Amino acid sequence: MTGVRGLGPPPPGGRTPVLVTGVGVLSAAGRGLAALSEAAAHGKASFGEVTRFDVSARRTTRAALLPGEVPLAATLPLARAVLDAIGQVGPLPEGTPVLLALHSDERTGTTARAVAAGVGRLCGAPGVTRVYTGACVAASTAVADAAAMVATGRHERVLVAAGHLVEPGVFAVFDAGRALARDGELRPFSSGRTGTLLADAAVAVLVEAAPAAERRGATALARLAGWGRSGDAHHVCRPEPEGTGLSRAIEAALTRAAVAPAEVGYVNANGTGSTLADLAEARALHRVFGPHTAELPVSSSKSVHGHALEASALLELAVTVGALESGLLPVNAGALGPDPEIGLDLVDGPRAARPGHALSLNSAFGGANTALLLAAV
Repeated sequence: MTGVRGLGPPPPGGRTPVLVTGVGVLSAAGRGLAALSEAAAHGKASFGEVTRFDVSARRTTRAALLPGEVPLAATLPLARAVLDAIGQVGPLPEGTPVLLALHSDERTGTTARAVAAGVGRLCGAPGVTRVYTGACVAASTAVADAAAMVATGRHERVLVAAGHLVEPGVFAVFDAGRALARDGELRPFSSGRTGTLLADAAVAVLVEAAPAAERRGATALARLAGWGRSGDAHHVCRPEPEGTGLSRAIEAALTRAAVAPAEVGYVNANGTGSTLADLAEARALHRVFGPHTAELPVSSSKSVHGHALEASALLELAVTVGALESGLLPVNAGALGPDPEIGLDLVDGPRAARPGHALSLNSAFGGANTALLLAAV
């Protein structure tokens, strides 16, 4: 496959190499992957006071919001934001499947239909093929399904899109459940961390077979080398304390890619800023990587762009692609000091690196876990 710039060796088992050939992003850092990558590489957090709706009765009043006024009513701004992100990917061939990750509420069906109509106008696609509402692993589950479709030859390319807007109901639920950071800062893995902060995001990623990319002269941004999923079913919202479910997902991704733990050079962790969840994730990393953990750079890009729920996994995958391209690792922003129970090599400031492989991890309420392994090209 010499026609695709930068494509490395083929994956094991005779599967078709799966590439990321397009990324479109709208986030609180601005429009486009470059703005998001710049913010992540320098730890420029995008949090501010919520003015979109009344938060005067809430314990936490901050989030990472898209610039400008974004109405939440019948204009379906979420659909427009997702379509804008899809537009940044570029024209799509007719018949491209579209996998869409959205929050599950009374507007999900309406939004999905609006996105389907827009996708049809943009590229002649038959509409949204599948909608994913699996909480914080919705988008990464969609990416894993897209990769499987491409690797097995069922489709030459699949578009994965995801969107989330911070809105009053979900904000109130997270605040009442004491999941939001009391001090208004998202500090993954840090001592003194008090929770997460919500975020807007709309992201689209084109997953494509290497031969198809070669025929159209596409540039590969990264190779999707492996993917893994697991469910530990420990508790409806608390993480399994030892991180055994997440460790299984990581091991599945590494096994699929035939990559040894020591070959992984960066982890974009789930890192929500939760005291229990961050500790469980750290234990999962120690379980999988053993002695290599001491020299494995880890950060959570949520510390910069916030937690976009169903869209978070795709947003973080985009950040990880940007890091492989730029050679600058995302900073684990907001840290107050080391938590002695965590024991990770946290990226605490701008750091240049050229990892050959990078992991993007996500976990959700109910014990669902995903791991996406990217290879540099």
